[in-house]
Amino acid sequence: MNTQNTAVHIRLWHKEFWMMAMANLLLSMAVTMLIPSLPLWLRSSLQMDNVQVGFTMGAFALGLFLPGVFCSFLVQHYRRNVVFILSALVLAATMAVPLLATSAICNKPIVLIVWRVLQGTAFGLAQMVLTSTLIIDTCESHQRTEANHSATWFGRFALSLGPMAGLLLLQLTDFRWVALAAMIACGLTVLLILFIHFPFRVPEDDVKVISLDRFFLTNGLPLMLNLMPVTIAVGLMMSMAITIHAYGLMMLGFLLALLAQRFVFRDAELKSEVVTGLLLIGAALLILFSLRNMAPADHSVLPSPLIGLGLGIVGARFLLFFIKLSRHCQRGTSQSSFMLGWESGLALGIGIGYACFSEHHGAMLLAAMGLIALALFVYVTFTHRWFIKHKNR
Repeated sequence: MNTQNTAVHIRLWHKEFWMMAMANLLLSMAVTMLIPSLPLWLRSSLQMDNVQVGFTMGAFALGLFLPGVFCSFLVQHYRRNVVFILSALVLAATMAVPLLATSAICNKPIVLIVWRVLQGTAFGLAQMVLTSTLIIDTCESHQRTEANHSATWFGRFALSLGPMAGLLLLQLTDFRWVALAAMIACGLTVLLILFIHFPFRVPEDDVKVISLDRFFLTNGLPLMLNLMPVTIAVGLMMSMAITIHAYGLMMLGFLLALLAQRFVFRDAELKSEVVTGLLLIGAALLILFSLRNMAPADHSVLPSPLIGLGLGIVGARFLLFFIKLSRHCQRGTSQSSFMLGWESGLALGIGIGYACFSEHHGAMLLAAMGLIALALFVYVTFTHRWFIKHKNR
């Protein structure tokens, strides 16, 4: 049995899969670089107030949903890798706006909101095509759950690596170099996909132009509504001034989550994984709340790895919930639904944090703790039993 599992593992982690996983990491880093750096640029260079910054950052969430109804039509009528490449190139082009646009244009909040919506649209379509189609196309059917689980972890690490890179570049240079680095990351993503051979599929003739296929798993709505309070709470926390050191400790938490999944929760009760993850995030927020008035030198190092550990556990388990809930030929749709719940929650949390809580970090942390408590209550009293009843795998 162990030999068989090892053989499957070797066949999955081939060169093409590594390249797609790295493409997912780089594409996500291009976006997450902007999380700490873009608001600083909007405030310092464009003199935008906190509400304008919040709307600009939160507009990214709207863009994520816009291309979804066309995703199935696009990947059925055109080469799937070409659709991804064009989306990544559009995302790279949007990164050039701070480099090329004049201050007269950028100083108009509506222009920046449209810009962020376009960024969300390009990133959302690229993510849908990559996770719901390209990764699945290059794996055997018995490998696809592991492939989706593993590739998504690369995007999850970008939540710490991207902001670290953005803050480091901002300290050494200015925001223009952050935008340039994001463009380069998108370009490298395109190069990686260009070097992968994808099997040709004959286009279908009866595909609807507008469809929920590869976009939204309607029977997974309870999962999405339970996941989003968690990611909104984390987004609220990420709207605070977080150091490179803290993001590095968050990545340590992600690594611990990987180990916990393999060794701690391998034979544990299914419910315990999400409950433990939410309690860890709640504990981290409680520590941050208790230390909110202390000097930076007195801050504890515990919150960041606890948030990474808890978020990693919850995110990985909810991804598997979406996969197991999906019916035959709905795996890609489940991946897109999870991505929407994850990414839109983070973007909304960051936007709300800047717009409503920039000067009230204590209230922000209380709101985040309330959201985590709500997510825990809903999961324990409803979502878990509902999932056990409705899962299909």
